[in-house]
Parts: sequence; structure tokens; C-alpha cells
Amino acid sequence: MKNLIIVLALVAPFKLISNNIDVSAVSTQGIDASAGTDNPANFTHVEFDINWDNSWRSSTGSSNWDAAWVFVKYKIEGGTGCTAGDWQHATLSATDAHHSVQTDNGVVPDFAAAADGTGVFIYRNADGNGSIDWDQIRLRWNYGADGLLDACEVTIKVFAIEMVYVPQSDFFLGAGGTEPGEFEDATSGSPILISSDGSLTLGGGGAGSLGNNNATGQSGGADDFNDASSQTLPAAYPLGWDAFYCMKYEITNEQYAEFLNTLTAAQQAVRASTTTAGNYHGNSATPVARAGLKCQIAPSGSVAGVYGCDLDEDDTYNEVGSDGLGIALCAISWPDLTGYLDWAGLRPFSETEFEKACRGNQLPVVNEYAWGTSSVHATTYTALTNSGGESELPNSPSASASAGNAVYGTTHSSGPLRVGIFATASSTRVIAGASYYGIMELTGNVWEDAVGLGTVAGRSYTGIHGDGSLNSLGHADEDYWPGINGNNNASTANLVYGGTTGVTGRAGAGFTGGTYNSTAWLRVANRQYSVWTGLTNRDVRNGGRGVRTAP
Repeated sequence: MKNLIIVLALVAPFKLISNNIDVSAVSTQGIDASAGTDNPANFTHVEFDINWDNSWRSSTGSSNWDAAWVFVKYKIEGGTGCTAGDWQHATLSATDAHHSVQTDNGVVPDFAAAADGTGVFIYRNADGNGSIDWDQIRLRWNYGADGLLDACEVTIKVFAIEMVYVPQSDFFLGAGGTEPGEFEDATSGSPILISSDGSLTLGGGGAGSLGNNNATGQSGGADDFNDASSQTLPAAYPLGWDAFYCMKYEITNEQYAEFLNTLTAAQQAVRASTTTAGNYHGNSATPVARAGLKCQIAPSGSVAGVYGCDLDEDDTYNEVGSDGLGIALCAISWPDLTGYLDWAGLRPFSETEFEKACRGNQLPVVNEYAWGTSSVHATTYTALTNSGGESELPNSPSASASAGNAVYGTTHSSGPLRVGIFATASSTRVIAGASYYGIMELTGNVWEDAVGLGTVAGRSYTGIHGDGSLNSLGHADEDYWPGINGNNNASTANLVYGGTTGVTGRAGAGFTGGTYNSTAWLRVANRQYSVWTGLTNRDVRNGGRGVRTAP
């Protein structure tokens, strides 16, 4: 296989204090055609270097690690018998041993390949912390399985997303407070212990049932169960007891730009909020809510456009010091979020996985935030140093042992900040605003979408992963995802994809975690909008992240 062009494309190529995963030196290394010319069993190796700082693995305490979720896209450029085409998702070997590193620089990696071939998790083999610097990582690409011939000439892009492993464990739902719709053990007002991923009785008040504060205080709709009436949560719903990986950070402006840059013009027309050259995300002439995502070259006919970041409005794109590449993306819709997650081989998290990701296996604290205390920094971050840059920092973050840092209506209401902004190599969980497992900004910054269990539509979700591609119209097309087949009726189950209309509704999805321009909804147990299907537009408060069930 000849590779006439090798394009280096990264999910996060910029250098940040706590989010600096970097991929470089991308190439392919030979082909194995021992099965025969143009045989579907033929493969090559995609080689690259990868590094990031502040990595860890611990077998005590949280008993977890951080990882890189790596996946590959390719585009046929030509070659004998080959037809040039659009970007496609590469099928990587599902066998862990088929992936390797040539130079580990003192830190041995482990590889956990996805069974469906969409990507590979790469992480530390043993306990430790510090920088990762792996040279000549080699991932086996089963190009024959993707229908490519040996003579095809291709361009490849390698993407890496920082993830955090959330181990299998018992955990609690609810915190013993009075948040809207807060989970509880029956009607006791106490947290409920989840000790398996099996089915649950929701409501009704019986012993062992999952209560919800009698659905008190919920807005935009309420759970269809309460103290007097019950429903059954199927065992297939991803409750969170089993292990999963969660994105360490919310989706950034740069990550979404890279996503758009692998779509067709028709797909860009629905997944981008502007197709006008020079306009910003939201189809504005200037950045709104610090969203520096911008249409650099407009799509034209069947020719895809080009997107980048230009927060400083100087028409020079993707400057690491000023263009807001690492700022959490806001103003995306549920179809936008699910489109990104499907493309990346991830999936939406459930609202119970959200609580597990925040609290871990620890005893709940009444009115707690993601960092495990009931106190949050309550004065304005007066100014930003290096605004929009790789080292963007607030001038006056909390250094308190109990009041965690978060971006919300009191501290910074003009837009989200750089992901991981409060974390350093020495910061505490509270100062970093981190979850028990080291996941950032689960409280504040942008509102995140989660699949709720309070509706028929939400309970039909089974946690199927994205397969790396969208339908031709630019929509996610995974079975049972909220809003599939255009479903906007929370009382109707989401079904198998019908082949035409993908995720264009949002039945079954809600909101969690709070947002930069409000002082509400920040606490872990708050379920005020867990079943709200009414917000279907690109609301300026909304962002998101994804998860993947552990291999």
C-alpha cells in the first residue's frame, strides 16, 4: 500500500497544563499481504508518537488511570483500481497483542482494543504518575476489512482523546438532600447503594426501589415514576456499576473543528452552525460566548468546507496562544453532540454514570459538587491571564481546602473557560474542581447532556457505541440512542435505526452539571432537567462529552 500523503491531524495538538495530548510523526509501516493480493485479511500498521503530561495509574484509592482513546480516519486519494472518496473510519485490530510500542521511554503501555475495531485505549501498565512519551506506537489497521486494495493511495489522520477509567464498583445514587428529583432509597431520603448493573424498580416506595424525591422540583417535565407509581429500569440500561471510560474534558472548539473537517459538505451543512466563510459558531460575525470556532472556507457544492479557531479575530487560524482551541465548546445541540460521539466511537453517558463519574464509590455528601464537598468558590474570577491561549488561567481562583473551583454564573458568566483550567501537577481535587476519578468540569463550564431514566425513551437506551461514521445526512444513526428516527416523544421508546432519519430528536436526554451563566443545577444530585426534551436548539449553555464501556 502506498501512502502518498500523510496528514497529521490531532484532537488536541496544543500544549496545556492539564490537557496536552500530542500526536506526531504519523506514518504507515509496510503491508502484510500474506493472505493474498487484495485479501480482506491484509493489514498495515499506523505508526505515530504520542505524549501527554500529568498521567497516572493507581492501584489504591480511586484504583484507576487515565488513557488515550486513539482512532484513525482515512481517505482514498487514488491508486490502481481505487476510487477517491470521503473520509472513512479505519478498522483497527480487536486483538490487544496486535498493537505495540517501539520506544516506551521507561513507561510500559497497555493496549485495550475495542471489539468492534473502532479504536484502542492506551494507558500505563503499572502504577505511576508523570509524563507519557511513547515513540513509534504501532496500531494494526485491517485495511482489507475496510475494502481497500493493496494499491490504494490514502491520506490518514490519527485522533487521540484523553479519557479516564471509571472502575467497576458499588456506588451510591443521591446524596441525602432535597435536590429536584434527587435519587433516594425508596422514600427514605437516604442515598441508595447500587451493587450490580441489573434491572431496578423505579419508584413505588417499596424496599430496594430507586426513589426520586417524589419527582419534586423537576422542570420541563417530570419522571414518570414517583412515590406512588413505579416503572422498571431494564438491565440493558448503562447504570454505571460496570467499568467505563469517560472523556477527561468537555469537547473543545478545536476538537469539534477537526470533526467537521472530516465530514462531507452535506454533513457539514447540518453539523456546523454556519457554512458562511468568515462567520463564527452560531453564524455570527463575531465570537459568541467565547466560541472561536469559525468557518474558514465555506462548503461549496460537493466540496467540503474548512473549519478552524480564530477567537482573537485576526484571521490567522489555530494560534495556540490566542484562538481558544482548548475552550469548552458551547451552543451545540443534542444532534451535534451525538454526531461527534458517533464519529469518535463513543456514546452518551447515562445520568447514573454521571453520578458515578463524579462521586466514585465514596459515601455521598449532602449538597455536594463534583469535587466531593458542599462548598463552591463564590467570588468572580476577576480577569484571565493569557485569555484564549494554551495557558489561559483565572487571576483569582480558590485555594480553599473545601470551596472547589468551577465556572458558573458567579465566577465567570461570559462564557466557558479552557478545559482543565484549574488543574496543575500539584493541585488538590477541590482546587482542581475534579471528580473522584480525576475527571474535570463535571460541575460547571457547560451544561452536559445525559440519558435519563425517568422516561420510556430514556430507559430504552442500551449503551451501544458509535461506529465512527454518520449517515449521509450528517446525523448519528445508532440504535436506541435518544432522538433516533427523529423521536421527540419521551413516552415513546427509541428503536432500531430505520435507515433514513438519524438522531434529530432528543427524547430520553436531559441536562446535568450546571453551566457558566447560571448559579443553578451545579450539584451532583440535581435532576431538575433530567427529562427535559424541550430544548432542541443550539442553546449557548450546552456542551458535552462522551463515554465508552470498558473493553
